[in-house]
Amino acid sequence: MKAARYYDRGDIRVDELPEPEVLPGTVGINVAWCGICGTDLHEYLEGPIFAPAHGQTHPISGEGLPVTLGHEFSGVVYAVGEGVEDLEVGQHVVVEPYIIRDDVDTGPDSRDYHLSPDMNFIGLAGRGGGLGEKVVVQRRWVHPIDNSVPLDQAALIEPLSVGYHAVERSGAKAGDVALVGGAGPIGLLTAAVLKAQGVTVAISELSPLRREKALEAGVADYALDPSQVDVAEEVRKITDGKGADVAFECSSVQAVLDTLMDALRPTGVLVVVSIWGKRSDFDIHKLVMKEIDMRGTIAYVNSHPATIELVESGKIDLSPFITGKIGLEGLVDEGFDTLINRNETAVKILVSPSGEGL
Repeated sequence: MKAARYYDRGDIRVDELPEPEVLPGTVGINVAWCGICGTDLHEYLEGPIFAPAHGQTHPISGEGLPVTLGHEFSGVVYAVGEGVEDLEVGQHVVVEPYIIRDDVDTGPDSRDYHLSPDMNFIGLAGRGGGLGEKVVVQRRWVHPIDNSVPLDQAALIEPLSVGYHAVERSGAKAGDVALVGGAGPIGLLTAAVLKAQGVTVAISELSPLRREKALEAGVADYALDPSQVDVAEEVRKITDGKGADVAFECSSVQAVLDTLMDALRPTGVLVVVSIWGKRSDFDIHKLVMKEIDMRGTIAYVNSHPATIELVESGKIDLSPFITGKIGLEGLVDEGFDTLINRNETAVKILVSPSGEGL
């Protein structure tokens, strides 16, 4: 089978690999679609980050470079291992792509397995990935999805779960006003969750295409251009001078973080969703004087079932966010290059490892 593998910073190759073995307790999946994530771009430009360091292996997966990429994916079950009795061949599924130690409680009541030591991700630290034609995943991390949800849209369930967990962390509720800083895929999908839960949403974004996408998709009530307006002042107008109840930093840009701090009402909640590759020059005095509650959020924890329900019920339509589809051979030149150098022209680019559906 073909798979896109990460060898080093700036070095991704499409290799021919043996098909993975379906072991007891695992599920074999034919990958339908895999999204290119900002984390993949960071690995390509600045890594290894989540991928194992040179000459080392990940302590749970036992694998080192090169590793197959891709952690946002959907597919169809082609085999089930011994002991897996609640999934069947032909079923549509998505994957919660964790690599977590076997002794960690990942049951339905756990709220912290995603913070356990050495946690990492399928598609970054080993165990295959969605940028391969086939992948074998432990049953715990495989979530069935109704056939009414197209498989290309299903590939966005994973990043949507990031947004779901971020909204959950914020405590946002119906009737609140939220400001989302950055309308990339995570910003837009976070906004989608907020709107589905009855929150009024303003988005701050430089890209005209992404502002337009936010409004067309119905995930934002206001799409503000920070080069043209004072975003904090506009939010105060929207909220009768009060300020936003919650804000989501989805850009890893200092100016965006500063804007969110200014736009929040006193005692508001600021959630940092993006991965920062550098230290922030954060104005701690503003946090103190406004009694802002600042919270970090990473990935998701038991978020997939509720996220899937939002999509299956029709409360969230993921189709507007798919702006490109490519094959594995075009991963770097068509996918990575677009998202790195012309990211204002795209939202989510999906890859078909097998070429089917293109």
